[in-house]
Amino acid sequence: MCGRYASFTDAQDLADELAVAEIADDARMLPPSWNVAPTDPVRIVVERAPRPSSTTDSGTDSGTESGTDVVRSLQVASWGLVPSWSKDRSRAARAINARSETLAERPTFAKAFAARRCLVPADAYYEWRKGQTAKQPKQPHAIAAPDGHRLTFAGLYEFWRDPERSDDDPDRWLVSTTIVTRAAVGDLTRIHDRMPVVVPATERDLWLDPAVGSDAAASVLASAPVELVARPVSRAVGSVANDGPHLLEPV
Repeated sequence: MCGRYASFTDAQDLADELAVAEIADDARMLPPSWNVAPTDPVRIVVERAPRPSSTTDSGTDSGTESGTDVVRSLQVASWGLVPSWSKDRSRAARAINARSETLAERPTFAKAFAARRCLVPADAYYEWRKGQTAKQPKQPHAIAAPDGHRLTFAGLYEFWRDPERSDDDPDRWLVSTTIVTRAAVGDLTRIHDRMPVVVPATERDLWLDPAVGSDAAASVLASAPVELVARPVSRAVGSVANDGPHLLEPV
C-alpha cells in the first residue's frame, strides 16, 4: 500500500489548484492514467531554487537554505525511490512507499525527508481487501475524497546519477519518488492496515518548503487524516494492461 492510483487531472488544472509557477514540458505532456503502477512516470510538485543555466548536475541541492528563493514546479518522476547512493535502479520497485513512522531512521529515505519532500497529486487510489476465505479473490476498492477533490499525497523525491551514462547524456539523472504511508483509520481499516498520508491544503506549504527540516515536517505526518470514502470496483484494475475511466466505476 499504496500500489496503484489514478491521476487524470490536466496539468494546468493541477498547477492552478496547487499554486504551481512552472510546469515542466514532460509533466504537461504526461497522459492521464486511471491505473498508475510502480516504476511508471508520475507528476510531482516540488519546491527548489532555479538551476543556473551553466549547472550540469541535476542532483545539486542548491536553494534549500533558509531565505533562498524557491520555485514551485510540476515535474515528472519515476514511481519508486532510488537513493543517490544506490549502485543501480533495482531497488525502485521496493521503495514505492515509505512508512511515516520510520522516515528519519531509514537510510533510503532520511535525506529526502529532511530536504526533498514533494506532493504526489492523485484523483483516487486503489486498495485490495482480502477475501473471507483463501479461495475468495481479493476485492479492489477505489478510495477518494467524498467531494471528488484531488488528493495530494505526501511524497519524497531523490536524484540518482546513472554511472553507465556519459556526462553529456540528458538521461544520466533519474528523478524518483515515493509515497508516504500511515496506519489506516476508520472504515478503511477493513480494507487494509495502511493508507497514504494525504496532505491537507493548509499543510502543503510547510511540507514542500525545503528550508523546513524533518522535525517540523513530521508535524504534517501527525495531523488528523483527511476524510476518504471507498467503493468496490472491477478486478480489471489488477492488470496494468487495463486503463480508462471504467476502472473507477463501482460494482
